[in-house]
Amino acid sequence: MAARKDIDGSDSVPAFYGKELRRRREEAGFTLQQTLEGSFYGATYLSEIERGQRRMPVDLACHVDRVLHTDGFFERRCEDVRKARSVGRARYAERVLEAEKLAETIEEWSPTALPGLLQTEAYTRALAGAERPFEPREETDVKIRARLARADLFEGTQGVPEYGVILHESLLRLPILPLQEMADQLDHVAALARRKRIVPQIVPWNAGAHPFMAAGTVLILTFGNAPPLVYTESPHSGVTIDDPSLVKRCRRSYDLLRAAAQPPKTSLAMIEAAVEDYRNGKQPS
Repeated sequence: MAARKDIDGSDSVPAFYGKELRRRREEAGFTLQQTLEGSFYGATYLSEIERGQRRMPVDLACHVDRVLHTDGFFERRCEDVRKARSVGRARYAERVLEAEKLAETIEEWSPTALPGLLQTEAYTRALAGAERPFEPREETDVKIRARLARADLFEGTQGVPEYGVILHESLLRLPILPLQEMADQLDHVAALARRKRIVPQIVPWNAGAHPFMAAGTVLILTFGNAPPLVYTESPHSGVTIDDPSLVKRCRRSYDLLRAAAQPPKTSLAMIEAAVEDYRNGKQPS
């Protein structure tokens, strides 16, 4: 049997919290499953908390405190972990940003800006400067680093989610960066597609009416050991949906939207053609 990997508690606040949880649990002589008896959570979920990969929900922290007789220690530490995990990101997006690291599939509709997972630093900085023109640079830098770090999701050798994204054609045609930087940004998207890390599809400008026309960003995430989630975002707010009936309706709308989009091969060709135009100093027509 392979040796169990130790947890480096100095790596982060969540890792410290998880290591302490494992120590207290094993000291009490409980297995993962025994610790969870009477709760609604599974052993895999608690194991991921112990490895610093998931945030402990407050209700589970209270349950663990009761089972392990830890006098409210884990409930009190929940807020510390939440703050540590949320540096550089909006609080309303915390749940989905944590969930995407554990997802088996991610499907995204992004009509007005390229998704955060696909952005280059120049693109992210341009959006941040437009949204928060008076923010001190050091604060902006923290948020930009946090957004760019999300792309590590595509760099693993295993556990990489299947990521499909549907973009509106206007994102190829209307540059928000100097032409060469716009070429770099779209070439980055194309490179991920060529590496089989993402599957992009383009909704043509003349596609007519289609689902999600009135929506902002929409993400649908599925997991191996948890129900699917839907996340929708608009300026300064976001909503995570786990109601099965609403998730099902969003799933149907996304499937209809995908049917209105160009096939992946055609879509990649459109992206590559836009890159070539920008490299040649002209805006794609």
